[in-house]
Amino acid sequence: MTSTAARPGRVAKLPPRERILDAAEELFQSEGIRRVGVQAIAERAETTKMAIYRHFETKDALVAEWLRILAAEYQAAFDRVEAEHPGRPREQILGLARFIADGLPGLSHRGCPFINSLAELPDRSHPARRVVEEHKARQTRRLVGMCAEAGMSDPEQVAA
Repeated sequence: MTSTAARPGRVAKLPPRERILDAAEELFQSEGIRRVGVQAIAERAETTKMAIYRHFETKDALVAEWLRILAAEYQAAFDRVEAEHPGRPREQILGLARFIADGLPGLSHRGCPFINSLAELPDRSHPARRVVEEHKARQTRRLVGMCAEAGMSDPEQVAA
């Protein structure tokens, strides 16, 4: 999802749902969730508002799905480094650091989409906020586990 929006001619070749998610990601990252309307997403995705609402009941549902996809990418990175370095937690931690560092050039000037989403969505009952909170808790648990396996004296502090 993260690499398709920038390629010319790619938008029209994607299925509508992917075009919508790509457009939403690009706009949410560059302008912020609250500043982007459904019409702007439709225009960027070369579709209609009605098509967006066929795939996502609300803008909030679209935001939550975008964040679920990003969280799944991080989950896959954890899985990958654990598989590549079984029983070697220090290498796993370094692999995660590389995954994050490799993604930094692709981030907008606005920074981390998870942190930005929390800042933009203060309502604790917002479905997207719950996605981010669950992702962060899961990510922290896994990193604390890796730090503990690596024999670090204060895994919670190191993982923070």
